[in-house]
Amino acid sequence: MNLVETLPTHTPYDGSSKLFNIGLKPLDPANWIEVDGHLLPYLAEKRRLYGEIPERVFVEEAGTRDAQQEVLDLLGAFLPERFAHTHRRTDAGIEVVGAASHPALPAGLADAPLVAASLLVQEDLILMRRDDSGWRLAAGSLCFPSSWSLTEKFGKPLQQIHEPVPGFGPGTRPAALINRMFDGLQGQAVERFNWSIQADNALYHPLSNVERIDRATNRPSRFPDGDVEAHAFIRVERQTLRKLPSSRDILFTIRIHLDPLAVLARHPDRATLAMSFAAQLEALDLDQLDYKGLTSDRDRLIERLKTMAG
Repeated sequence: MNLVETLPTHTPYDGSSKLFNIGLKPLDPANWIEVDGHLLPYLAEKRRLYGEIPERVFVEEAGTRDAQQEVLDLLGAFLPERFAHTHRRTDAGIEVVGAASHPALPAGLADAPLVAASLLVQEDLILMRRDDSGWRLAAGSLCFPSSWSLTEKFGKPLQQIHEPVPGFGPGTRPAALINRMFDGLQGQAVERFNWSIQADNALYHPLSNVERIDRATNRPSRFPDGDVEAHAFIRVERQTLRKLPSSRDILFTIRIHLDPLAVLARHPDRATLAMSFAAQLEALDLDQLDYKGLTSDRDRLIERLKTMAG
């Protein structure tokens, strides 16, 4: 997908959001959803994925439709007020300004409120529901996964979802802390950031557990020609959490920002950003590098960032 290059919207690699830390912060309700000039291309990409691989990008348990509708209603109230230039109310519901007409969605998706909600925003939308095992993934529209598989995580509780993440698996302190945070979440929405490096600008970037193990074992380079500048993209995830007032499920939103690494060279704070970025990469241990798929490329990324810093 072709996206216009702009300066990064978020730079969590400046040290404000550390990898492998929970890092939840209170969120201004007015900034719950983000809309930018890439809205229409993002929505078109979602439509394409729904048409080609619907079973990989949408899942739902029976009994979640009321909660899905709650999400759609919340967005329907929020978007035209906050983003009147891109979203407007019509007799049929909420309309995205400038969106072209599209083929009908596949059977099973056309009447799912969470799918309708997902086609209003650039964010992916995940519903988490509480049971005796903890908070599990009960429904989700995930068109832009960051190296994970929706179908593999579907129905699993948080501690199993995070099992591959170094230090976050079942029985760890962070796993217990995340569950307590979910339990304690009430009216206040929160946000956190995550980031990674990839070798292209694909929004749909899945990874199965088998592929993750293979990547950690073989440690392939993402830049076999050595040209980090030409191929590296910074993938930033802005994640928000809010408890739905009626269902008491938790809505987890994930907004992907993709920026070529090269754009940092034009940033007014490039020296600070590049050195902070390099320091975070230097601080990762081997398990963390393997999880992120950066083991073979960390040193050349650091070298490029330090050169960029001048």
